[in-house]
This record gives sequence, C-alpha cells and structure tokens, in this order.
Amino acid sequence: MQWCNLAQAILLTAATLAAQIPDANSAPGTMVVGQEMQADTSSRPAFFGMGDENRPGRNGTLIGRPALIGTLTTAQLDAISAGGGLLALTGAARCEVTMAQINYRTPGAHPWQSSNASAALMVPGGAECPGPFPLLAFARGTSLDKLHSNADLADSGADLLMTFFVAQGYAVVATDYLGYALSEYPFHPYMHADSEASAVIDSIRAARHAANALGLTLNGKVMLSGYSQGGHASMAAQRAMERENRHEFDLVAAAHLAGPYNLSGALIAGIAHPIVGVQEFLPFEITALQKVYGNVYRHVSDIFNPPYDGYIENLFPTLLSDAALAALLPGGTPVQAQEAMFTAAYLRDVATDPANGVFRAAKKQDLLDWTPRAPMTLCGGLNDPTVPFPVNAQVAYEAFIRRGVRDVKLVDVDPEIQQAYGFLPPAIYYANYHGALESPFCVLAARRFLDLYK
Repeated sequence: MQWCNLAQAILLTAATLAAQIPDANSAPGTMVVGQEMQADTSSRPAFFGMGDENRPGRNGTLIGRPALIGTLTTAQLDAISAGGGLLALTGAARCEVTMAQINYRTPGAHPWQSSNASAALMVPGGAECPGPFPLLAFARGTSLDKLHSNADLADSGADLLMTFFVAQGYAVVATDYLGYALSEYPFHPYMHADSEASAVIDSIRAARHAANALGLTLNGKVMLSGYSQGGHASMAAQRAMERENRHEFDLVAAAHLAGPYNLSGALIAGIAHPIVGVQEFLPFEITALQKVYGNVYRHVSDIFNPPYDGYIENLFPTLLSDAALAALLPGGTPVQAQEAMFTAAYLRDVATDPANGVFRAAKKQDLLDWTPRAPMTLCGGLNDPTVPFPVNAQVAYEAFIRRGVRDVKLVDVDPEIQQAYGFLPPAIYYANYHGALESPFCVLAARRFLDLYK
C-alpha cells in the first residue's frame, strides 16, 4: 500500500525514535527486535540509446527519451521530511534530486509476450554528491489507481524514496509495473512473481541505458528493495537475478519490507483471520491470477457473491475515484467484508482442498523455495494486520535459515510503531498500520542495512 497523508500528521512523534530503529550491523542469522514535463511518446517506437545493448526487442530497451519531471533542492527535500515529521529519520539531505520518467520494454505475464512498463529514475546531484552511485531498484506497494506513476514529485511514496535514499547518495529506479501509467499491457498481473521480477530487473537495465542522458554515473553495484507488494516483487527479482542473471548484475544486498512472501500460507490464514483490506487485495489477486493462468476458477460466481461477481473481474486497477470504488466494495470489519464478498463454498474449499484453483495459483507465487546468495534483511511489524509478520517475514526467515542461509536478518519494528502511535484509537491504528505507520521504520532499517554495502 502507499504511504498516506494521515502519516504526515501522526508521524510528528517519530522524531524521538530514530536511534531506536533496529541496527543492521547485528549479526547475520539473528532476529533484531527492536516543472513537470509530459513523457515523450512522440518518438515511439524509437529506442533511445546507442549500440546493440539497446536494440529493439531486448528487455530493458528504452522507448523514447527519458522525460524530465523536475529537481528538488536539499532544502526542499528537508522541508518534505520535516513536514511529515520524518527529518530525524531521514537525516538532512546531502544531495539534490532530479527525477525523470522512463518507458522500457519488458515481457508480459508470459515470457513470449512483449510489452512495456514505465518507471521513475531518481538521480542524486549537487556539489556534495559527485558520484558514482549504487543503483537501488525499489518496488512500490499496492496501488489501486491505474494511472499511478512513481514519476511524480508530489507522490508520497516517491517522497520516501527521495528523502531516505536519493538524498543520501543512492540512484533509485522505481517501476510502475505492468498495467499502470505508461504501460500498454491490458491488465496488472498482481502478485504474479515472475512478471514482478521481470518488471524490476528490466527497470535496472533501462536505468543503465538512461544514465548517460541524465548525467548519472553508476558504480556498478545493484541493490533491491520494496514494500508490501513491492517486498514480494523485490524478493522475486532477487531470486530471478541470482538464478538467471548472476553475471549481468553485481547484486550486493537486498532489503525486502513487509511483503507477502508466503502467499499461499497467508491465503489460508486469512480465511480464519481476514486481513485489513480483504475486499480489495484478495479479489485483485484472484482475478489477476485468473487472467494469467485461466484456470483459477470456472465461473466468477464460484468465488464471488452478487453483485460483485458482475464486475469484480475488471475492477482492479481502476480509473474510479476513491469514493466511487468504495461504493462498489463491501464495508464493515474484515470478517464482514469477507463474508459479503466471497461465497461460503469458496471459503470452505480453499481452506481445506489443496487442489483448489486459487490456492494452487497462490502457491506458485510463494518465495520460500530458493537459497539467497546476496545479504538480505527482512523487515516488518509483528502486528501488521494486512501482511501478517508471523505468516510471511517470519516464515521466510526460518525457511532460509533451514536452507543454510546465514547472511539474512529479521527486523521487527513493531515496538517503535507502538511507542510512536499507541495513543491512537485502535480502529485508526490498525487501519493505518501497514499503509502509513510501518513503512518509514522499515525504510530506515533498509537504508541502514544497505549502507553497509553502498
């Protein structure tokens, strides 16, 4: 989920907590508690760049030229941090930030499909930041807005990346994924690990192609991170890079934040304990995987109750306003929303039958069957009601330890969240835990970890 405006008010209490964020120097294998221009599409299908490495048809090839969005000075960046109560966490900006939008080739949900995705490329600059810089590929959390682009100086998620990372000397590329912003792919394959991975990996290739045009000097080091859906995407990208692209990328470290790495396990756990946002995230996932595989269900009415079965397959991501979308979805508690949206037969079957189509499709997206090579940290909050920590980060951590991985850490930022926001009424606290309260603490933990390999 995206960072929301509520946080800019309630994060004013976070300034005293900077020193309490878990320290990434802890021993591996332990748990730590604690002026805007429109994109240039006139040149389609021209491929920007020189040489064979940017030839048409190759993944990561640029489509058109990078479109300059604007530049923020260090003073402007510090004002953004201070306005959200985050300056003590981000630290004073050392670098100004220039943002561009890039459009690049990437496969669809199947490798034989050719499509495109867009991304924001954020470049550090200024007298104090001569470079060269490491390149961090960051994958964002779930967005329900089909037009959502990371290449927006006013985007709250982009603000976090600029103030925490780019202003401290990281070049950052942040994909919009398939099906969003400039992408012409007909849908977003939500939570589909392979296409998430290719969108992230090809954004790195595209950023390299765009570097010279933007005056960006890279040092060759590549890092991965992401939050929520983006945590799943960044881990899927790490798995793919280490299996298939080890000689192309010098992947030095990865920090995966509050992601659903154990998607099938979370699906089952969510039957008895529905997540906050169940009426959005679960139908998005199920209908997207149906579009990918075609056999998740036979009839939409097998899964969804009326009236949702009449329109749910084409609802996400949406062009509707927040209010119009909310009117089409059930409200109430997570339990009430789940019972209203999903058929009782589906809920019984998915919980008990391993041959259930939704379960089988989710199982294919699990990220527990590999052995990471690059140093990794997993961050989350123990009481996250949307992406449960014990079912995802904890399970992934334990799975990697069993496979002999030692350079992996597990960071729980729940104590800091409780201390900062425990005064909030429970309904507000838990409704905003994942989408607003958890992310800055995990992003800081990620930066402290990645700084070790910068």
